[in-house]
Amino acid sequence: MSLPELIELNRADFITIDTIGPPGQRTFYLQAAQEDMFITLIIEKEQAAAISVAISGILQKLGETEDEPELDSLDLVHPIEPLFRVGRLGLGYDDTQDMLVVTAEELVDEEEEEGARVHIWATPSQMAALARKAAIVVASGRPICPLCGEILRPGEQHVCVRGNGRKHADASD
Repeated sequence: MSLPELIELNRADFITIDTIGPPGQRTFYLQAAQEDMFITLIIEKEQAAAISVAISGILQKLGETEDEPELDSLDLVHPIEPLFRVGRLGLGYDDTQDMLVVTAEELVDEEEEEGARVHIWATPSQMAALARKAAIVVASGRPICPLCGEILRPGEQHVCVRGNGRKHADASD
């Protein structure tokens, strides 16, 4: 299937990040919709975490603070049919429209010059909810060591390189 070079959602009606699968085997998705156009992209956990932090940073600079964004309607919509796996994910802000934009570029092989791109424009309140949802989804995975950042595996002792070789029990003990 050949994708258009650029897919533009000028005012998303819906945008979310969520996962499917058990911790350690989850697939992360970015979904958005505008009227009858529906987009699903595969992203990495690190991209979900980074976009959450970036959105929060931009909203804080803009003075946009929302106590607890509404997350009830931010579940993935099925069937899940991803357009592509994201190689690069970015974020921008247009002050004339007071809108943020998530930019996603398709992960391509070295031989390919460039792949498809998606721009998803949304309001600050929609993006605040996206940032919160992404942070919750990322945090709901396997626990990590607060010292070295390595994943803690249930039933295994963790020898932390930053703990001078001392063993630390994982969070599930």
